[in-house]
Amino acid sequence: MTAIAVTIAGSDSSGGAGMQADLKTFSALGVYGASVITALTAQSTTAVVAVHDVPAAFVTQQIDAVFSDLAVGAVKIGMLPQPAVVGAVASGLGRWRQRRVVLDPVMIATTGRRLMTADAVDELRRVLIPRVLLITPNLAEAAVLLDTAVAETEADMRMQAERLLTLGPGAVLVKGGHGGGAESVDVFFDGTAELRLPAHRIATRNTHGSGCTLSAAIAAGLAKGLPLAEAVVEAKAYVTRAIAAADELAIGKGRGPVHHFAGRW
Repeated sequence: MTAIAVTIAGSDSSGGAGMQADLKTFSALGVYGASVITALTAQSTTAVVAVHDVPAAFVTQQIDAVFSDLAVGAVKIGMLPQPAVVGAVASGLGRWRQRRVVLDPVMIATTGRRLMTADAVDELRRVLIPRVLLITPNLAEAAVLLDTAVAETEADMRMQAERLLTLGPGAVLVKGGHGGGAESVDVFFDGTAELRLPAHRIATRNTHGSGCTLSAAIAAGLAKGLPLAEAVVEAKAYVTRAIAAADELAIGKGRGPVHHFAGRW
């Protein structure tokens, strides 16, 4: 059977993040990708110029069209700008009995623009996080979800992962890419197993879409039948290769994308 994953996310008109990055990741990892668009952005590698929210009712129509037809193996969720869209996605997951769901709580673009309202964050905590298998916040997003200071050490990250687990997801991956030091360390915790996922910090500005890519790669692994922890480990390796090869591309005047097809073209 063909492995199928769905991305429920915003569109990045520059192609480096959001739904476009997710579909590239699925393709690179041998998974058929479908999409539900939650927002349109006028975006380049230097700025998010404008955001146009997709009405919640149309998000629902997209979900029902895709899930009624395709044998979906896993779902990746990204940008959900408004509370009504969060609710529509949560209801859709329940209606179509989706359990292998990876939520990347996208709140701020690489260029600095806020992509999610405060009310949407509250709705995310209340109705969506308890439905998903894994959440993948970066350091700033974890702090917002917990209403606390940004983690400064690995011990802080582990403590925040434990606290995030009380919000109801099956597991948590706190990403350390925005931290300092020679290593970029992510911390995975599912209530029993804990993984420390280090990678050498790569000196490049071209990291646009790295968070989207990581969560999409995890969903791709789940769609292919991998256990969650194994999917996380393989996804970390994939995104590390994509960042390491990012400077092989010459895309835009700002923060360029990671190389989703490193080693392939």
